[in-house]
Amino acid sequence: MSELMKNIEMELVSYLPKKDEYIGNLVSSMEYSLTAGGKRVRPMLVLEFARLCSGREEAAMPFACALEMIHTYSLIHDDLPCMDNDDLRRGKPTNHKVYGEACALLAGSGLLTLAFEAASSDKAVALNGAEKCLAAVRVLSEIAGAEGMLGGQIIDLESEGKKVDADHLRIMDRKKTGALIIGAAKLGCIAGDATPEQTAAAVSYAENIGLAFQIIDDILDVTSSTEELGKPVGSDNENDKSTYAALLGIDECRRISKELTEKAKASLDIFEGDTTELKKFADYLLNREN
Repeated sequence: MSELMKNIEMELVSYLPKKDEYIGNLVSSMEYSLTAGGKRVRPMLVLEFARLCSGREEAAMPFACALEMIHTYSLIHDDLPCMDNDDLRRGKPTNHKVYGEACALLAGSGLLTLAFEAASSDKAVALNGAEKCLAAVRVLSEIAGAEGMLGGQIIDLESEGKKVDADHLRIMDRKKTGALIIGAAKLGCIAGDATPEQTAAAVSYAENIGLAFQIIDDILDVTSSTEELGKPVGSDNENDKSTYAALLGIDECRRISKELTEKAKASLDIFEGDTTELKKFADYLLNREN
């Protein structure tokens, strides 16, 4: 997976527009967040599921990059004063702290639109065919919109200061966090030649690690430090948000996360190829410290 990470980093910057005297600051703002690091969970899942379904890394890469652009745009907007008003992201000042709120807003929107350009580019079509690119754009649209990530974000904002139950949190997180992870699995299956049964298994894996990912995030917001996490800790409490950690307690959250991880790994049994890396990845997300 470390090799995949290198390939993803190189490919991501290749899609950025050229800087000139007119839009140079905007492109720099986009590049700042796009190259700020991170676990690259979503693009790696795209590439791994493509490989597992007899697809080529080269063909899946435009879809992987498109998904990471959408994820990065969401982080820029999530950090804005009108949302979570955070000063740190991945150990660095947030985009609006460096480039100002207006430029950060445009940089996020720029990455969102660049994602669809990447997924439907001449390169993507040449490698995958127009039909697969259309299917990929449809998935990206669904997971990023009101039924996906944006829907989860508005539920999150409107839940602040309210006591909500675990079912409410699950619905919110399946949209806000889970949608892009599920999308990663679907995009990988599109880039490969997955059967409907394989796609369903990939989605099951993604759903389970997606929920586990969010529960671990809630735990880390309580137990970690700003230095370890690379962003402010305790922000959920400061924003008066209900979390799994607050509702269920740390021990129960760890038990549920482990159970979800085991379900995710078991869903891979349908595949004939080597699923070792995906199983390791699920365990890595379960045991991460940032």
